[in-house]
Amino acid sequence: MSIFKAYDVRGIYPDELDEEAAWKIGVALANYLGAGPVVVGRDMRLSSPALSDSLRRGIADGGAAVWDVGLCSTDMVTYVVGAHGAAGGVMVTASHNPAEWNGFKFCRLGGEPLSGKVGLDAMERAIVEGRLRTASAPAPIEQRHFRDDYVRHLLSFIDPSRLRPLTVVVDAGNGIAGLLVPEVARHLPIGVIPLYFELDGRFPNHPASPIEEQNQADCKARVLAERADLGILFDGDADRIFLVDETGEGVSGTLLTALIARQMLRRHPGATILYNAVCGRIVPATIARHGGRGVRTPVGHSLIKARMRQENALFAGEHSGHYFFRDNYYADSGLIAALLVLELISEDGRPLSEIVREYRTHVASGEINSRVADPLAKIEELARRYADGKSCRLDGLTVEYPDWWFNVRPSNTEPLLRLNVEAETRERMEARRDELLRLIRS
Repeated sequence: MSIFKAYDVRGIYPDELDEEAAWKIGVALANYLGAGPVVVGRDMRLSSPALSDSLRRGIADGGAAVWDVGLCSTDMVTYVVGAHGAAGGVMVTASHNPAEWNGFKFCRLGGEPLSGKVGLDAMERAIVEGRLRTASAPAPIEQRHFRDDYVRHLLSFIDPSRLRPLTVVVDAGNGIAGLLVPEVARHLPIGVIPLYFELDGRFPNHPASPIEEQNQADCKARVLAERADLGILFDGDADRIFLVDETGEGVSGTLLTALIARQMLRRHPGATILYNAVCGRIVPATIARHGGRGVRTPVGHSLIKARMRQENALFAGEHSGHYFFRDNYYADSGLIAALLVLELISEDGRPLSEIVREYRTHVASGEINSRVADPLAKIEELARRYADGKSCRLDGLTVEYPDWWFNVRPSNTEPLLRLNVEAETRERMEARRDELLRLIRS
């Protein structure tokens, strides 16, 4: 299977992605972008230094200058590209994947993402067909330091003087947030209780994938033990977050999208807000209630970023914990989302559980994956079975009824169907979920 995916490059090190492959990808990127400079950052995975070094040399050998920004978050690479006029950027990371994985996330001038149909396909063809062009002499590679600028940029999304002295458990999952959260927190009147801030690409405590409920257990326990106001969990490259309220209950990506949409619309009345096809009904309802214009999009960060530019959207949220901001060069940022949550709680004055309670209008199944022989055929079977509902083909198949709805969509990389169900009661959700799973897996 190719390491070139729909939105990035990803594979197991060194069996699928090694230093030679990284060098070739660097040359191909330089050929695609031009003279540079190209920003290169990396996470804390054990293979990231070696892959980053080979990638940088490949970019330079391909004729593009390199700015090496070292350890950073994925959205810091996008920020540097956008704010400082670089030709493009690469983040060496496999985000939330297990320790043996690594990969590259790409963007070009202005922070616009590269994807399978925009750049990555051309790079892959150039490598496979042996059409890589090296310069007569390597372009320069230099270390550049932008972290202080980046922190100031993050803080510009809130008014720090409005924050209350909240106590916050932050679970960095041994990921890059352990480096950046202290840099941001020293400017804020909050008390941070650190959990797994030590950078460790082996992920010795739990996977850096906070969407899975089992990976939230330590944060929930610490919130209760410390009587903290909330918990914040980051993924490995700090572009996603999930929340835990003061009672130890998790806050879903749908609920956090609604909360941030409310906060953004208070400052920018009438703005356009995007949400993906799997977000719950509370999201469009919240956008409408606060005077915004809601636009539903397919799942996938490059698709969302492109649609944000088309719509001049202020903000976009995904059920998976990605939150995108127009003024962050349309990039997703866990740190900006976290700051907005802290500001919202401070201004509201109520505990997070009380704030969220009014948004818990439906019960969701969460995403359930099923391996099937022919995902597209199965979708058509479900479309016929639920033909009496209101259907939409924006991303896979969504069918809506007055008191429940579901979405089923194929994976981009595996023979999987991803199912999401939401209903007004837990009993209705579970009954419909089980009914759909029987059909999908039969």
